[in-house]
Amino acid sequence: MGVHEWNVGWIARKWAAVQPRKTAFIFEDRTITYQALNEGANRVSHCLQEKGIKKGDRVSVLLKTCPEFLEVYFGVAKLGAILVPLNFRLIGAELEFQLNNTDCRLLVFHDVFAEEVDKIRSRIGVEADKYICLKNAIQDGAECPEWAVDYHDLMNGYSSDEPLPDESVEGDHPLAIIYTSGTTGTPKGAVLSHLQTHFKCASNVLTYDMRKDDVWLTTLPLCHSAGLFISATTTLYRGATLVMREKFDARQFAEDIAKYRATIVYAFTTMWKFILEGGMLDKVDKGSARVFLGGGERTPQTLLDELAQRGVVLLQGFGQTESSNMMVLAKYDRGRAAFIPNFFVDAWIENEAGERLPPGEMGEIVTKGPTVMSGYWKLPEENAKTIVGGKLHTGDLAYMDEEGCFYLGDRAKDMYRSGGENVYPAEIEKVLADHPKIFDVAIIGVSDEKWGETGLALVVKNENEMLTDEEVLSYLNGRVARYKIPRYVEFVDELPMTASGRIKKVDLRDKYGVPKREAEAASKNRRAP
Repeated sequence: MGVHEWNVGWIARKWAAVQPRKTAFIFEDRTITYQALNEGANRVSHCLQEKGIKKGDRVSVLLKTCPEFLEVYFGVAKLGAILVPLNFRLIGAELEFQLNNTDCRLLVFHDVFAEEVDKIRSRIGVEADKYICLKNAIQDGAECPEWAVDYHDLMNGYSSDEPLPDESVEGDHPLAIIYTSGTTGTPKGAVLSHLQTHFKCASNVLTYDMRKDDVWLTTLPLCHSAGLFISATTTLYRGATLVMREKFDARQFAEDIAKYRATIVYAFTTMWKFILEGGMLDKVDKGSARVFLGGGERTPQTLLDELAQRGVVLLQGFGQTESSNMMVLAKYDRGRAAFIPNFFVDAWIENEAGERLPPGEMGEIVTKGPTVMSGYWKLPEENAKTIVGGKLHTGDLAYMDEEGCFYLGDRAKDMYRSGGENVYPAEIEKVLADHPKIFDVAIIGVSDEKWGETGLALVVKNENEMLTDEEVLSYLNGRVARYKIPRYVEFVDELPMTASGRIKKVDLRDKYGVPKREAEAASKNRRAP
């Protein structure tokens, strides 16, 4: 076996051989060893093989955070199949698109999502015998539907020995497809390879100076790139211990720092806000932690200062699913955060003509290296624009200083982050454009005290139509995930346009997105539902 065949499944296999009784992760206070994790992954592999899953086939998971998620992840990796994690906050039409876009053959889902899956079964390509239901161990009375098979009843019938894949699984073969939505209104699946995943794990180990005795605490969902790759895969790659729970609770999270003597603690900005509000950081022993990680959305300086006063100095990072964890905070210069690229990342600034810009000039961040995605699934034209000559055009704006530090500007893509979730306005705008009373609509991100950012929908009504903000927002219920629904609506006579007919989002952000407009959130034209 050559180095190129060292697929991600070998992470579980290797540590199970070297340290079988070492705790791989702790879930809801339950300990799972590396041996147990690897044996669970092996059973999944054997099950998939018997069901005819081959290298390159897509296997989806609609699961909340749980040990079985990682069993499926490593089990799929060992065969060279491709994992498609589905965000459990999505609804039927969104799930249907991703399952059909990837031609998914098999779906593992939590019982709490059975009703949502049942609604779309007739419209997706998952084969009848390939619905596997995981009963929630935390919830009493959980049942699997009759059209699916119970996960544990099924897996317990298979061997825990190492599987033999039908074909070799090499580094440049796809490991996972992670959907990032997109500025065009249609979600895009970023294809991540085995080798790319190894490199980004190694990069994280170097960035955070990780050790084998580290205890990494987080509650970021495994369906997220930050939860699955930055947290879980990196921790297990290092042979350390991961502590996770099914969902975030501010008090519990703070208590877990002390309870498990966590050495690396990772939470999004909104989570840190809730932890501060609960007053728990003043009550728990944080002495074990040497690295506190933050991000997920814009982080106010006031929050950073409040955390620092309590001994929590956040190490902020910057990245995207397409290029993983690209940069880490290097310094503050006159109150502005300056980032440096991580070890396996080469990054610079280019103008629209593709020319490198000198220090001080704002342009697009372009990056190259082994942590860049392979491309977008089934989108050759998008790939041709995004990855040019091996260089990834990130769509994010910044400028560099003389020392090579990056100062982030506005996003070239209109995405904003609400509570750690990426929200792409074009996706919601596309839905609202079908409303019979709406002539035109634009959505921008505005600052929000609770979630970091939220959406403001600027709506142009059809002539002579009566329309309320409640009608606009209720139209989105059931059509997009709840976290994507804007919090505010404002009716306008027209939207500013460029000469080519595009909406000038910059003008809208200048007029409606500045802090002084926050006080108008309760006005008659713009109010929270």
